[in-house]
Amino acid sequence: MARRRRIYEGKAKVLFEGPEPGTLVQYFKDDASAFNNAKTGTITGKGVLNNRISEYLMLKLAEIGIPTHFVRRLNMREQLIREVEIIPVEIVVRNVAAGSICERFGIAEGTPLPRSIVEYYYKADDLNDPLVAEEHITAFGWSTPQELDEIMHMSLRVNDFLTGLLVTVGIRLVDFKLEYGRLWNNDEMRIVLADEISPDNCRLWDLKTNEKMDKDRFRRDLGGVEEAYQEVARRLGILPESAPGDLKGPAVMQ
Repeated sequence: MARRRRIYEGKAKVLFEGPEPGTLVQYFKDDASAFNNAKTGTITGKGVLNNRISEYLMLKLAEIGIPTHFVRRLNMREQLIREVEIIPVEIVVRNVAAGSICERFGIAEGTPLPRSIVEYYYKADDLNDPLVAEEHITAFGWSTPQELDEIMHMSLRVNDFLTGLLVTVGIRLVDFKLEYGRLWNNDEMRIVLADEISPDNCRLWDLKTNEKMDKDRFRRDLGGVEEAYQEVARRLGILPESAPGDLKGPAVMQ
């Protein structure tokens, strides 16, 4: 495999220098983590499945005019993406009460929310990604008010589209996390959707049984994690062309 310079390694992905200026290669790992790395493990084949699921959903979003960093899938575990300046704020869109919002407000898990709620979290693992307000984001210069307006508008459009798409395959979109970046073209900048969309950063429940089909199965030791990810891919009609295997990443330049 081609030798590439590693740019960044996170909990679930590695970014390598791309073949052309302004591009990166995003490699999906099988590594899994929860509670800000307090719990770690491996979900066999997760990287292969997340690569395919994220590719499928990013392409579907592009069809309705949502700009993304995705260019194309390269192989079972890698995709070519545009290099962006990541905005250090995670956007969480909630449709049904689950996770931290239940603890904060004493809401029973599974309670439908009065409307979709958008929350902001500062991307800082050492601080446990604290919940922040728009005032923090703009005061500290993480994003401008105009950028936040655009991000909010895009996030709600993504939510509406994905909710409808997933309902057709019997999946309820409970909540999900998005990240955005600034894509520069000389002096021109636009906000684009970045990172990934997969069972790693979405809560997905079976529409009829409320069975969890996402990383909560790993977080809560529910078992059947690999099977849940495979079921999401199967329902979307995008199981990999070969079984999830251990395709190694590109050799790294020292």
